Amino acid sequence: MAQYIRKATLLLFTQECMKEYFNKFNFFHVGCFKTTLSKALGLGIIGGSLIVKVPQILKLLKNKSGDGINIFSILLDLFAITAMSSYSFCSRFPFSAWGDGVFLGLQTLMIAILVMHYNGDTAKATFFLSTYIAVISAANSGLVPINILWACQAMNIPIVLISKFMQAYTNYTNGSTGQLSAPTCFLLFFGSLARIFTSIQETGDTTMIMMYVCSTLANAIIVIQLLYYWNVDVKSKEKIQKKSQ
Repeated sequence: MAQYIRKATLLLFTQECMKEYFNKFNFFHVGCFKTTLSKALGLGIIGGSLIVKVPQILKLLKNKSGDGINIFSILLDLFAITAMSSYSFCSRFPFSAWGDGVFLGLQTLMIAILVMHYNGDTAKATFFLSTYIAVISAANSGLVPINILWACQAMNIPIVLISKFMQAYTNYTNGSTGQLSAPTCFLLFFGSLARIFTSIQETGDTTMIMMYVCSTLANAIIVIQLLYYWNVDVKSKEKIQKKSQ
C-alpha cells in the first residue's frame, strides 16, 4: 500500500522535493515550489482535457451539423496534437507535461469524424479513422526515428498558427462562430497559457515552449471573435424582437 502511495506522490513531487518538504520541512524551497506548481498545473490540465472538447462534440451531435467549422483547421490541429504527444512520449518527458495531448487528440479525432459525417463524407471519415490509427500506432511504437518526430513537432508552430487563422477567417467571412463551443475555446486558451509554464519547468524544450506561446496567441484570437460575434448576435436578436412587437 505504501508503495502505491509513494508512486502517487511522485506524480506531484519529485524525490528531491519530497526530501525538502517531508524530511527537512523546508516548505519555502523556491525550486521545489516551481516544480510542484508545474506538476499540479500539468495534472490539472490533464484532468480538464478529459472534457475540454466535450461541449463541442455535444453541440455537433445535438445540431447534427458541422456548419461554421473548418475541417482543414481541425485536421491541422489534430496533426499538431499527435506530433506533440508522440514526440513527448518517445522523448520520455514527464506525463504531466504532455498527457493532455492524449485526450485532446481523441476528442479532436471525434470532432473531425463528426464534421466529415455531417458534411456527407461518411466513407471518407471511416477511411481517415483507419489511417489515423495506423499512423499513431507506428509513431509511438519506436519504428519512427526520433529526429523525424522532432521535425514534425517543429512543424507545429506554423501548423498551429495556420489552423487557428483558418478558423478565424471562416468566422470572419461567416460573420459568426457557427457551431464553435464557447466553453471549449476558453478552456483551450487557458490550457495553452498554463502549458507555457509547465513546458518551461518540465521539458525545457524550446520548440514545445514556442508552440504553446503561438497556440495561446492564436486561441486568444478565437476567444475574442467569440465575444465579438456573441454581442453581434445578441444585438441582432434584440432588433428582430423589437420589429416583431
